[in-house]
Amino acid sequence: MKTKFLFTLLLSAFCFLCACKTCGQNIKPDTVKTGIYVTSIHDIDFKQQEYTVDFWLWMKYKNPDFDFSHNLEVPLAKTVDKYFETIDTTGGSVFILMKLQCVMKDSWRITNFPFDKQVLRLSIENSQYDSRSLVFVQDSSGKYFDPRFTLPNWTIDTFRVTVGTKAYETTFGDETLTKPHTEYSSFRVRVSIGRDATGLFWKLFIGMYVAFLIAYVCFYIHADSIDSRFSLSVGALFAVIGNKYIVDASLPESITFTLVDTLHGITLLFILCIIAANTYSLRLVKQNKLGQANKFDMIIAQVLFVLYAILNVYFISKAVHG
Repeated sequence: MKTKFLFTLLLSAFCFLCACKTCGQNIKPDTVKTGIYVTSIHDIDFKQQEYTVDFWLWMKYKNPDFDFSHNLEVPLAKTVDKYFETIDTTGGSVFILMKLQCVMKDSWRITNFPFDKQVLRLSIENSQYDSRSLVFVQDSSGKYFDPRFTLPNWTIDTFRVTVGTKAYETTFGDETLTKPHTEYSSFRVRVSIGRDATGLFWKLFIGMYVAFLIAYVCFYIHADSIDSRFSLSVGALFAVIGNKYIVDASLPESITFTLVDTLHGITLLFILCIIAANTYSLRLVKQNKLGQANKFDMIIAQVLFVLYAILNVYFISKAVHG
């Protein structure tokens, strides 16, 4: 009797260990080997804070319930269009290859615009299975993009592909979770881009600099022609304001002080200084001090021009190396 009891006890313990082992295997998440090849990044829109990306995406996994054909999710995407899809289920696993175009929303960093550097982000998730059931594994064979055609007018500094988890502070209605926290496996792409913005800079700011030079020329008009001086200075002032509105129209709203704001602000300030200097010259002329007025014009003209040039070079260099 005692021997039978010991045998039953050992058998129960063995069954319990087998059940625990089987349970541990069941909760181990399945892997999805995932790869990406970006063919094009285009339509970068600063005003709408979006860009468009075309890419090939492939995944290989064993669990057919994952069904990436219907459960593929691209967070932060405004639209996701599927142009091509093929599914191969031979060999006991699922291989899916698709061509996608996504319009992604992003937040641009415009503090140093047009000498800005941006980071584009793209991530892939499964909308049905969280990280307890599914984890992504990176397919690192081959290249991720073709630098000749991927991004015209920009240079790709770094192209990083990683995998991780994204946490959502909610249970999504799952009553088995003890706290409002759900994690989904995420396949992530991070692209750092920059550009040679010299040509774009002059296209944006040439009008502002011409307006400043028009105001600056006032110092070389005879002090007696005070009406011409004031007319040119005031006209240049409105020209700079108009140029700023045109540049701002192509950029998103920002609460920070950008390079665009800095350069236009400096130009407006110096044009106001020119108007103030013209006012003082007029006062000297009214006091019959024409020689003193001409001397004052020549001194203040050189001082303002040098200061304006130094400030522009400083803030532009700071933006270029920012």
